[in-house]
Amino acid sequence: MIDNHILAPVFVHLFAAIVQLIFWRKTITQRFISVGGSLIGLLVAMRLFSKVHQEGILTMNASDWDAPFGIVFVADLLSVTLVVLTSIAAFAVSIFSSVGLSRQRMLYGYFPIFHFLIMGLHGAFLTGDIFNLYVYFEVIIISSFVLMTLGGRKAQLEGAVKYMAMNILASTFFLTGIGILYGITGTLNMADLSFKIKDVQNQTLVGITSCFFIIGFGIKSAVFPLYYWLPSSYHTPPSAVAATFGGLLTKVGIYAMLRVFSLIFIPDDFICTLLMVLAVLTILTGAFGALIKTNIRRLFSYLIVCHIGFMMGGIAMFSKIALMGAVFYLIHDIMVKTNMFLIAGVIRQLRGTMDMEKLGGLYKEYPKISLLIALVLFSLVGIPPLSGFWPKIFLFQEAFTQHQYFFVGVLIFGSFITLFVIAKMWSKVFWKDVPENVEIEDKFASMELYRKIMMVLPVGILAAATLYIGLNAESIVKISEQIATQLIDTRPYVEAVLGN
Repeated sequence: MIDNHILAPVFVHLFAAIVQLIFWRKTITQRFISVGGSLIGLLVAMRLFSKVHQEGILTMNASDWDAPFGIVFVADLLSVTLVVLTSIAAFAVSIFSSVGLSRQRMLYGYFPIFHFLIMGLHGAFLTGDIFNLYVYFEVIIISSFVLMTLGGRKAQLEGAVKYMAMNILASTFFLTGIGILYGITGTLNMADLSFKIKDVQNQTLVGITSCFFIIGFGIKSAVFPLYYWLPSSYHTPPSAVAATFGGLLTKVGIYAMLRVFSLIFIPDDFICTLLMVLAVLTILTGAFGALIKTNIRRLFSYLIVCHIGFMMGGIAMFSKIALMGAVFYLIHDIMVKTNMFLIAGVIRQLRGTMDMEKLGGLYKEYPKISLLIALVLFSLVGIPPLSGFWPKIFLFQEAFTQHQYFFVGVLIFGSFITLFVIAKMWSKVFWKDVPENVEIEDKFASMELYRKIMMVLPVGILAAATLYIGLNAESIVKISEQIATQLIDTRPYVEAVLGN
């Protein structure tokens, strides 16, 4: 069904960014525009999700050029679900940013660039053209590089160099793969590619091309062995920026893998085996890295890597149950990881550091905030019946069905390490007393009331979303099942884009 409102979430953030450029020096105005624009974007995204859920897949042909000759935008259940989740995360981060960033960084253009980044994410989720997906990836990379370097501290610049270098490499592989695809099929429309790729006589070249996409998306998703840029860079920018990166940027790589390897390169035994090996090594790498970290944000960065492996394992098994687990975990992970980096920012305000060896006593002084944080930590670990528990059931179920016993063992190991490091963090940061001879720099206590509320409120919003996902798991399972069905059977997607 054709619908011209598909790009509304993209345009909301585009217009918000443009208006903020007009008020470049007026940071208070920019804060209101950012929060208001994010709220409007969330409402528009929820409306689009409701329409797709009720009416089915929606399409829009840019400039009224019929597919596959023009650029088409497609809103299926996977894309609109991620648009809604991104909008929730953006709304929470925009609230936190209004009080959690220095005025100096705001004057450097934080808010316009933030909305350009969200615009790029929405565009990547909604496009049906693989070159247009690359274009939106570049919008994301450029915006994120600017956000990472805001402030110009040495650690930020060092992290940004690693981040940019690896993402340029990822874009090179991605663009090379697109060029080969166009050369052997003559089209860039993903629905059209799903047909024409089967008619290519040289299937060996098709397999090689798929490896270019695995490398490109693997770098963006921080998959082993291309992950090291993430823990080297995500701890350097402000917490609001790190929350956006940790919750959303690696997930767009997972989305791209789900889209490309369901529509274009249907995984064969070799690809499935390769993805499973990468998934196992990614889980192990992230888990071992998290074990030895004492900085909270570095710890969370390695947990991002570890849990990306969970989703990669679901893609590797490529069945309905496995994809349900991967999609459910993707929904859970966006909310939780965004919140974890916001929590790190709150802890920094409470104690002036994120080094666990210098922290302690938070539960005694701030019991309500600590209990709110505990809810998020329990969800991250996967304590029943919270959101991190349910997707693992599907992953375990399909792993046993396909006799992927090594993956089962690694999945258990990764879950146990997550429990261990989070328990260690809780003990050091919240339960134990503040170490002797450590000066506490409690900026939170001296804040005005409204600033305290605006800093804790985003954590509460995302915690409520996480709690809803866990306690309303039946609805999320139904959505995940519908998404997995559409990924396995792509005929409705193709018919919506190209017609019968």
